[in-house]
Amino acid sequence: MLKETLQEDLKAAMRAKDEVRLRTVRALRAALMEKEIELRQGGEATLTSDQEMAVVQKQAKQRRDAMEQFRAAAREDLATKEADELAVIDEYLPTQLGEAELEAIVRAVVAATGATGMKEMGRVMGPAMGKVAGRADGRRVQAAVKAILEGLG
Repeated sequence: MLKETLQEDLKAAMRAKDEVRLRTVRALRAALMEKEIELRQGGEATLTSDQEMAVVQKQAKQRRDAMEQFRAAAREDLATKEADELAVIDEYLPTQLGEAELEAIVRAVVAATGATGMKEMGRVMGPAMGKVAGRADGRRVQAAVKAILEGLG
């Protein structure tokens, strides 16, 4: 499970004196613990691998959003810090889909749902997000769906 992997990576980061990895792994462990506490009912809660992945994805999204905001505010030093942490978090995420793979999945979902234009974007987004399951950021999926549906209209 992810918790054990993070524990081992924490020890390795301490030994290597890798501050970025240490800080990021601690943040991931804290986020997982918060989620466990949130789900706890009458004692202990154990996260499923899907729930763990959702927590890691949320942490990655927070880093991406923070990077954008820091760059918009001309704080490249803080944006770089977030980028470094994001690089560590990405190691725990599944391999991201390439543009061609993502487009093929979205086209299959559009065909399966019978969507014919932008009005049906909501009908396509749900199944598309389910198919990519953490292998693509929501913004990328949305952009692909939009491009394909605009091409149909």
